Amino acid sequence: MGEKVAEHEWLGEEYFEDPHTFHARLRADAAATEVVLPRSVKVWLVTRYDEARQLLADPRLSKEFGGFAPLFDRHYVGTRARDVFDQSLVQHMLNSDPPDHTRLRKLVTKAFTPRRVEQLRPRVQQITDELLASVREPSEVDLLDLLAFPLPITVICEMLGVPDDKRDDFRLWSNVLVGVGNDPMSIQEAGTAMAEYLSALVQSKRDDPGDDFFSELVHASEGGDSLNHVELMSMAFLLLVAGHETTVNLIASGVYNLLRHPEQLARLRADRSLLPGAVEEFLRYEGPVNQATFRYTTEDVRAGDVVIPAGELVLVSLMSANRDESRFPDADSFDITRPTGGHLAFGHGIHYCLGAPLARIEGEIAVGALLDRFDVELAAEPETLRWRESTLMRGLYTLPVSLVPRGAR
Repeated sequence: MGEKVAEHEWLGEEYFEDPHTFHARLRADAAATEVVLPRSVKVWLVTRYDEARQLLADPRLSKEFGGFAPLFDRHYVGTRARDVFDQSLVQHMLNSDPPDHTRLRKLVTKAFTPRRVEQLRPRVQQITDELLASVREPSEVDLLDLLAFPLPITVICEMLGVPDDKRDDFRLWSNVLVGVGNDPMSIQEAGTAMAEYLSALVQSKRDDPGDDFFSELVHASEGGDSLNHVELMSMAFLLLVAGHETTVNLIASGVYNLLRHPEQLARLRADRSLLPGAVEEFLRYEGPVNQATFRYTTEDVRAGDVVIPAGELVLVSLMSANRDESRFPDADSFDITRPTGGHLAFGHGIHYCLGAPLARIEGEIAVGALLDRFDVELAAEPETLRWRESTLMRGLYTLPVSLVPRGAR
C-alpha cells in the first residue's frame, strides 16, 4: 500500500484508493508510525483508537499556527519549493491552543448555538426537497452534483451571507486548498482569491450586517472582546471548508455504502427510525475526515508502545481509529444497527467539531429524503470510482446513481 523510500513509507495513489488496508497494517505494528505525506512532509501517523483519542485531547500536542513553519521546514524531505498557505486564512480556533482557543471558541459558540442550528432544520429540508424535485423521471445522475455538494454549500453560504454566484468559486478554491498534487502556484492563487473575497465579506458584514449567522459573529462580543478582521477571515474560511467539505463526503459516502450493502439499505427503508444510527455508522465506517489536522509535540509523548519526540509533526487518523477492532468489534463490517457512540469522526477534546449537530441534521435529511422519493442504484462499477487525493478528506470525486421516482415502476 505504501512505497518505502529512505526507510519511511510515502502515502501515494494506492493509499488514497484503499487507506483501510494500509491503516490496518500500521495498527498491527504500532500505535504510531512515521510516514511521508504526498507533499513530502514527514509526520507521525497515529492509527489506533485508544492512542488517537488520548492524543486528540493531550495538551502536549500543540495546534498553535505560529509554531508550524519551522517544523514543516525541518521535516520537509522533498526537492521542490514547499507549499505556502495564505496566513490570513489560518488564524482560527482549529489552529490555536488555550487561552487563545478558549477565547475564539467562546465567541463563535455565542453565535453558533444549538437553538440556531436546530432552527436550520426546516431550511435544510426545503433545500433538499428543491434539489431532488429536479428529477421527475428515471435518470442517471451524479449524486455529488445533484445533492451532496449543493445542499451543504447552500446552507453554509446562507449562514455566511455569501451570494449564489460565488458558490462554484468556493468549491474550486476549497478543492485546490485541501487536495494534494496541486502545484504551489495554484494553491497560492486559490488562497489569495479566497482571502480577498473573505476580507471583503467581513468588511461588508461590519458595515451592513444582515440577519445571517456571520453578521452575528462579526458583531459578537464577550466582556468587551471581539474577533478582529483577520480572525474573522480565518473563521469564515474554517466554517466554509469544514461546513461543506465534510458534509459532502458524509452524504455521498453514506449513500455509496448503503448501495454497496443492499441488505442494510432494505433495513433502513423498512424502518426509518434507524436513520440517526445509520448516519453514525456512515461517520464511523467511512468518515468524511481521514486524518485530523496537524499537531506538533511540545515534549516527548508516549503513544502506546511508541515515544514521539518533542518537535515532531503528528497526524491522528480518525478513519483508522474508527476501524480499530479493539474498540469496534467486526469493525470492517457496515452495520447501521451497530450501537452508536464512541467514534472519532468529529474529533475529540477541545477541538471537537462545533458543526457536528448541523452535519447530522444535513445527513439525516438528505439521505431520508432521497430514499423517500427514489429507488436508488449504483450506476457504475465500484472499482471505477475514484477517491479524492487528500490525506485530510475522504470522499469520492463522483457518485453515478440511477434514480427511479418511487411508484414509477
